[in-house]
Amino acid sequence: MQQKKILGIGSALVDILTRIPNGQILQELNLPKGSMTYVDALTSVAIGDKLAHLGNQMASGGSAANTMSGLAQLGVEAGFLSKVGKDEVGRFFEKQMIETHVKPLMLKSDTPSGRVQALVTTDGERTFATCLGAAAELCADDIMPELFEGWDIFYVEGYLVANPTMLRKAIETAKAKGMTIAIDLASYNVVEESRDFLLELVNDYVDIVFANEKEAFALTSMEPEAALHFIADRCDIAVVKVGPKGAFVQRGNEIVTIPPMKAEVVDTTGAGDMWAAGFLAGLVKGESLQKCGMMGAVVAKNIIEVMGAKMDEARWEKIHASIANL
Repeated sequence: MQQKKILGIGSALVDILTRIPNGQILQELNLPKGSMTYVDALTSVAIGDKLAHLGNQMASGGSAANTMSGLAQLGVEAGFLSKVGKDEVGRFFEKQMIETHVKPLMLKSDTPSGRVQALVTTDGERTFATCLGAAAELCADDIMPELFEGWDIFYVEGYLVANPTMLRKAIETAKAKGMTIAIDLASYNVVEESRDFLLELVNDYVDIVFANEKEAFALTSMEPEAALHFIADRCDIAVVKVGPKGAFVQRGNEIVTIPPMKAEVVDTTGAGDMWAAGFLAGLVKGESLQKCGMMGAVVAKNIIEVMGAKMDEARWEKIHASIANL
């Protein structure tokens, strides 16, 4: 039986990662710790200027793009749909997608490509200031049925609720093609702002939901296990991650607890994205729910031990060895 292929949709962004010595900088920039805040181009530049003396590193990012890269490294055929500018940042993003074996379905715009100032505190937590740029221009008219041909699972990053008309058309088009719909809720403040819309999507279209405990609470006003049951009643598979305490997964009446994995935390950027990659890789390979969750935990454990949301070949070899021993 042929393995299922996964198409992701999200914002094509380049992450500019900076370690900051304390939370005072976040207060000065009016960025709530651990959140994602949308900023305009001028504000993004101002943040970059303020952080320039601390140094940075650049990598292709965006939640769904990270997950697709992780899936490709785990042997799953993955694609990514988004919009970039006709600029150096856009070319850098597309090149990195190809280098990580993801098929890029990149639409083009005259607007500069999106970028994220990712501020990482000493405890490894990340705070994002996101300028969407060209990525924000992905619109309902861009969503053509042929883009979904040949794909089996449609993976959506929750940040796209900021563009509800486009997102609804994309999900409806994928559903009409018989695709399974998976969504990661992305950030608690995004969920708070679009709770009713997200609940509608989960009720009507979504098959798999990924959330951390803050996002699950923002969606349901419930603590993790109650939130898990609430979400699982409305879709096929619900995942609620509880940070260093592990994760809960429910499919119908089956509930599994995924134990935490010890890690030397450097940067939590991409942890949720990679957890989803590991889980979905297990799912398309026909693994048990428990093993899918353990695969997610293995990949997430490794990503938080490095700076940024990309890992080198040696780290991926270590991940494959760990999964083989599950």
